[in-house]
Amino acid sequence: MSRKYPIGIQSFRKIRKGGYLYIDKTEIIHRLIQSGQYYFLSRPRRFGKSLLDL
Repeated sequence: MSRKYPIGIQSFRKIRKGGYLYIDKTEIIHRLIQSGQYYFLSRPRRFGKSLLDL
């Protein structure tokens, strides 16, 4: 069974209830912060700008 990507869906509830693919990267971000090093996180223009906003 293939799962759908939640393209354009902003609601976490809709993603979970709709059976969309969701990958939690919280652990990876935590490890990056705890390492104390600088990282260059490349991304296409206007893509995912709000992912790391606190």
